[in-house]
Amino acid sequence: MDNVRIAITVAVLSATGFVYIASREDYRSPAYRDSANVATLGYGATRGVKMGDTTTPARALARLRVDASEFELGVKRCVKVPVHQYEFDSYVALSYNVGLGAFCNSSSDPAKPALIDLINAQRYAEACERMKSFNKIRNPKTGKLEILPGLVNAREKEYRMCIGERVQ
Repeated sequence: MDNVRIAITVAVLSATGFVYIASREDYRSPAYRDSANVATLGYGATRGVKMGDTTTPARALARLRVDASEFELGVKRCVKVPVHQYEFDSYVALSYNVGLGAFCNSSSDPAKPALIDLINAQRYAEACERMKSFNKIRNPKTGKLEILPGLVNAREKEYRMCIGERVQ
């Protein structure tokens, strides 16, 4: 892997990152309720999705490209330091799944910095490790946070991507 970090302002999601998101999300039509009970369609799209909506693989990929570009811009707004391409891809993939609010949420406690605080402090290895903690959903029935095995697996892959390993 390339050892040069690039300015966040010129970073773009690579084809590898895009394919990773599509494969992690998997294509589904018609709309379905995900594990958090959110109406979801295509490759993980949720905004504006209603039960009963349908899509095709081609339309779903086009929407994923548009949605992913919004997450690229959001990551660029939050990250203030240079990154490796693979780090950027992992950040966009994570934020696509957990939302920009969760990704960009800073901590007011210096003793327990949030993911974005670690990234912006250039504590890259710790930031990659912290990504693994985004493995819970709020159970819609109980209201409690629960670890979801699928998220554990996804976060492990994103962690490996973040440290520069090839992820399949």
